[in-house]
Amino acid sequence: MQIKTALILCAGFGKRLLPLTNSTPKPLLEINKKKLLDNAINFVFQIGIKKIKINTFHLGGQIEDFIKTINYSANIEIINDGKDILDTGGGILNLIKNTNEDDFLCLNPDTIWSTKDKNTIDKMQNFYFHNKITNLLMVVNRDKSFDARFKGDFTFEKNQLSKLIKNDYIYTGCQIFNKKIFNNINKKIFSISEIWNDLLDKNELYGYESLNEFVHLTDIEIYNKLNN
Repeated sequence: MQIKTALILCAGFGKRLLPLTNSTPKPLLEINKKKLLDNAINFVFQIGIKKIKINTFHLGGQIEDFIKTINYSANIEIINDGKDILDTGGGILNLIKNTNEDDFLCLNPDTIWSTKDKNTIDKMQNFYFHNKITNLLMVVNRDKSFDARFKGDFTFEKNQLSKLIKNDYIYTGCQIFNKKIFNNINKKIFSISEIWNDLLDKNELYGYESLNEFVHLTDIEIYNKLNN
């Protein structure tokens, strides 16, 4: 089976990249003369997904103008969070609430996605559908991270995620999920970590390990390193 729609999360303030993000939304910052959002969109095309939903809030008009200027051939829908930023979970829920589809790929554009990641996502889709699970997070061991300061988010063993005192695996900003994981949510503004924590409590949060380098635009220090 093939996921038909990708979500790209573009609503954040990018506070760790101030003052750059005072005037430019983080997804439109450039690494080696390539905008983060353009990189993420083209990566989705490489996977074979032709439908994209993007959420916006901070300086969202610039993102809309950028999409219009490029005139991508795919079906790209932009949905603003509204008068309040909805956080990661609320933003995702707002993107999918009026769709008939069940399964989605979700990406953060501040990870620098490359063609090497396509093979991992192909394997993730196979694992996700074969095992009939509702969620699958792409994780990477800390030793693969360009930013060596990253602390781990999870412990990873046999595709099961958990949290211990020492966690060596980082969430990369890519996940596959079924919208039923939002069934018990009755609020608009919340973090996706609330859903993950509920799944962790039930031993139902799953991961897939990427063996590729994890390059993430964390802050100004990393921005400068990547552009030098």
